[in-house]
Amino acid sequence: MAAILHIPLHEYLGTSYRPDREYVDGEIRERNVGKYEHARVQALLAMWFGSRERQWNMVGCIALRVRVSANRVRVPDLVVLAAGVQPEILTEPPLLVIEILSPDDTYSDTQERAQDYRTMGVETVWIIDPKTRSGRMCCGAEWVEGSRLTVKETPLYVDLAEIFGQLTAA
Repeated sequence: MAAILHIPLHEYLGTSYRPDREYVDGEIRERNVGKYEHARVQALLAMWFGSRERQWNMVGCIALRVRVSANRVRVPDLVVLAAGVQPEILTEPPLLVIEILSPDDTYSDTQERAQDYRTMGVETVWIIDPKTRSGRMCCGAEWVEGSRLTVKETPLYVDLAEIFGQLTAA
């Protein structure tokens, strides 16, 4: 088990980690990354949104730091932002945050991250599980499972059957 490291926010923001880490109330937290299905789903989703950026007037980003509160910086698997100039570290709620579960992720950690995004003001959070080939979306206080995940009042969506079909075919 790694030692817990506490540092000031400005030091975290001025440091690069490989892979990047999250900052939660002064604590540097490692993220679960690197397993094939997680990485492949992340790539497929990035391609899905990348191929629709002009049509949907948005941009997708992988592993962008998101300052969800004064003492917390999260690094979601993907974010979708309205097109336009963006800061190096996101401080305004994106249109969508996507977390892809890794085998080592726990329910409580995933829920804590999702709650941080919701508290920040993110309207829609998706959690995608490559192991069960399922996805859930949160809009407001409600979590809904679906094979087609959407963002209300936008054209944004993903067809999970198509994503998982490419995962299986690879």
